[in-house]
Amino acid sequence: MATATPMTPEEEEELREAFAKIDVDNSGTISTDELTELFRAASLPLPGYRIREIVQEMTSSSSSGTLSFQQFTEMVQGLKSSQVAKTFRMAINKKEGICSVAGRSEQAGTQHSYSEEEKVAFVNWINKALEKDQDCSHVLPMDPTSDDLFSAMGDGIVLCKMINLSVADTIDERTINKKKLTAFTIQENLNLALNSASAIGCHVVNIGAEDLKEGRQHLVLGLLWQVIKIGLLADIELSKNEALVALLRDGESLEDLMKLSPEELLLRWANYHLEAAGCGKINNFSSDIKDSKAYYNLLDQVAPKGDEEGVPAIVVDMSGIREKDDLQRAEAMLEQAERLGCRQFVMPADVVRGNPKLNLAFVANLFNKHPALKKPENQDIDWSAIEGETREERTFRNWMNSLGVNPRVNHLYVDIDDALVIFQLYEKIKVPVDWDKVNKPPYSKLGSNMKKLENCNYAVKLGREEAKFSLVGIAGQDLNAGNRTLTLALLWQLMRRYTLNILEDLGDGEKVTDDTIVSWVNSTLKEADKRPISGFKDPSISSSLPVLDLIDAIQPGSIRYELVKIDDLTEEEKLNNAKYAISMARKIGARVYALPEDLMEVKPKMVLTVFACLMARGFKRL
Repeated sequence: MATATPMTPEEEEELREAFAKIDVDNSGTISTDELTELFRAASLPLPGYRIREIVQEMTSSSSSGTLSFQQFTEMVQGLKSSQVAKTFRMAINKKEGICSVAGRSEQAGTQHSYSEEEKVAFVNWINKALEKDQDCSHVLPMDPTSDDLFSAMGDGIVLCKMINLSVADTIDERTINKKKLTAFTIQENLNLALNSASAIGCHVVNIGAEDLKEGRQHLVLGLLWQVIKIGLLADIELSKNEALVALLRDGESLEDLMKLSPEELLLRWANYHLEAAGCGKINNFSSDIKDSKAYYNLLDQVAPKGDEEGVPAIVVDMSGIREKDDLQRAEAMLEQAERLGCRQFVMPADVVRGNPKLNLAFVANLFNKHPALKKPENQDIDWSAIEGETREERTFRNWMNSLGVNPRVNHLYVDIDDALVIFQLYEKIKVPVDWDKVNKPPYSKLGSNMKKLENCNYAVKLGREEAKFSLVGIAGQDLNAGNRTLTLALLWQLMRRYTLNILEDLGDGEKVTDDTIVSWVNSTLKEADKRPISGFKDPSISSSLPVLDLIDAIQPGSIRYELVKIDDLTEEEKLNNAKYAISMARKIGARVYALPEDLMEVKPKMVLTVFACLMARGFKRL
């Protein structure tokens, strides 16, 4: 099959929804006899003769007669690249609600497109979320029927605000240029937005400031969806919402529940309430919700019953469920959702068509406003086992996700226990992986962990022999079992090598060490008549002044020192300085993943990455 073209997370999500429709028993595989049905579910029609050829190719190389999700995605990627699939590509762009965009990608034959429905949904969401923000009054409210959204993204202000709505305090508001904008200050805002989006786990590798300035529709919508989704799913995890323990099923442990992704928890939450309503469960937020009946019953279950102090009851009018027309029934259902303050993201047609992305957003917003769950009492539950994510873990997770690893990492130790993500990180740092030695999902239930353990053993071997990492005392079992200390030790070396590789590429391959970075930092500070540092543990870094001085040395005049507290700093003032420093680093173009607290507490590892990223930015000005 032809060389595969890259697949976006959104495309993969749509294919996963289609696969789930056919994989009704959740086995992780489907029969090759169901291939025609699978392509139809994915709205990607293919001629019958071509499907027969594919089945023949598969059966000649494998006698299993089944197809995994990974094999399906590889098949779709190959078809998008092949000449025989010209009509297949045309069909993709003719799907309902898809608009073609002028211009083609660098991969010949791939025409960009975007969803009109998504544009309307995102405009309505942003209008409501930022309606009282005076900094956005120059572009809001936007007209959802026009291309206002794409032009409104051009100065970076709205995007910065949306990032802060999804993950609070990611961007220091003092660093956003808001008045008398010029081409230069707009560029700074877009740098700030893109580097901050990357820091919260958005994959922005193929998106640049020019793309946002020019309002390239598919890229704007793709980035916005990532930002919005991160915010919508942020609280759908046990450490932030212990009431989710109510979703435990008989025979399950707390650990089983903690392994579920936010999307899986959201689906289980919906089924928890549907079961209470005496309804059948749903397997997805696409085909299974098209008739609006599941939504009707879900709304009825989560609507406030008036049993909480100060919260009036809201009675859901269920009469609309008897509407015979699907669109009219969907409209009647959404009228009830509006009474709960949750008519966002979907129009009646989006429900009837089963748009997976927008329906996921609709349900996530409903959960956030009306979870209708209570923390179980008098149960034998070890609440201490529910640990929140540390700053270090969050930094590593966001860094991995920003690189576009697949699958996305939601729970650091659970989602890398088969080492597939680690192998992708090795490739990012130019360590070759022999994928023929890697066991790939779906894993059989019998021997599943053994396959994962074999992968982890290979990952450790690659680290020692190819990457030359220091992995003393680390074995594959430690990665597989989620040993925190040892897993983080490997992840740190991966992140460090990735950062140093960028510096070496910019410096014509010259070897970079910690001393190299410190030497460059001090020479740059000296040229600007600033105080040097002794190293990454220098106590003065707790004030963030060395970082701010270095930023000002790289881009003179960028730091507004009147905003910086210099002497006799309290802990709060140190944190404010650090927030300003991290955002300013991103604003001048440094892709910094560290958090303000890392500077304030002088965490040497994260401090190294901050100075290394600034050094990379400094190289670019030479």
